[in-house]
Amino acid sequence: MTDRYFEDYVPGATHDCGSVSVSEAEILDFARRYDPQEFHLDAAADGPFGGLIASGWHTASLMMRLYAEHYLSAVSSLGSPGVDELRWPRPVRPGAVLRLRATVLEARPSRSKPDRGLVRTRVEFADGDDVVFSASVLNLMRVRPAAPVRGSAG
Repeated sequence: MTDRYFEDYVPGATHDCGSVSVSEAEILDFARRYDPQEFHLDAAADGPFGGLIASGWHTASLMMRLYAEHYLSAVSSLGSPGVDELRWPRPVRPGAVLRLRATVLEARPSRSKPDRGLVRTRVEFADGDDVVFSASVLNLMRVRPAAPVRGSAG
């Protein structure tokens, strides 16, 4: 990923942020550690999803990894004040290959801090054509530093 600043997050731009495979072992490990509900722990469980599914928080964590690696910029990212409209419309099953797409919805300069702006991004994580996770993510980004002014010698 190239170093991007606030000005480079243009509303309407869409970014492909790569993909990740989800294994049964990873689903089980995450569930044991963080979300020990039966349908995340036992493929044979007679639950509402007809088999083993990943925790939504596991899916969100996988999204964040790709988002940080392929969309956020190490030189300009200042964190996030929050996430809106977090949704898990379909379950994630073992063997899924999830692809992340990020679309810039809004980019506005900060009114109180001129060194940064707020970027609102729609993220969609899909298994093939099926969206399995979506959210509206807010990020604070540094503006591009002004180029040094060169004086004339004399």
